[in-house]
Amino acid sequence: MARGYPTHIQRAFDELRFGDGRTLNLRQWLPSGDEARAWVERWLRAKQIERAGEVLVITGRGNNSEGGAPVVRTAVLALFPSLRRRHVIQGWQEHTPGSFVVTLAPVHALFEVPKRRRERGSTPVAPESLSALEPDTLSLLRRLASASLAVLGVHEIDRFLESEMLAQFAALAASVDEYDDRDAALRTAIRNALDELDETE
Repeated sequence: MARGYPTHIQRAFDELRFGDGRTLNLRQWLPSGDEARAWVERWLRAKQIERAGEVLVITGRGNNSEGGAPVVRTAVLALFPSLRRRHVIQGWQEHTPGSFVVTLAPVHALFEVPKRRRERGSTPVAPESLSALEPDTLSLLRRLASASLAVLGVHEIDRFLESEMLAQFAALAASVDEYDDRDAALRTAIRNALDELDETE
């Protein structure tokens, strides 16, 4: 948790540590609880595939909410355990009474999501065919699937390659919805996952 610095000094420290690119300030939009949950999940998924590491989510304390109840803060805090179970984040901690530092999970952790559990908003997107993807994206996805199967010790890689590609596409698809060029974002996510696999070998 942050030390008891005056607000303007705390803000300066946060700007140095996180900057605009790794800070989501919900206070400036005044969303409802449901809007905040959806916004935070999309943003954290996007930051995960960018390998942003730690990010700052500013919810505010709820002082201006009806009845003084911290609606946005409560909704976001309730979302974190679900995102941890789905391997989007590794953890979170209160930074100030109106903000949280969130540690993102590595990209390849998305492929470890337990299939036996289905949570609201986590329905996988598995197309019948990946042929609609750009050739470069398809090639990268094939490399990632091959590398993942090799790490798992699978010997007959060709036999399981297509199903692994579909599974990995489904795991990454929800994280690229935030981008205008989804193919480019998907390629970035795949490259980052490949880099992480290389680092673990």
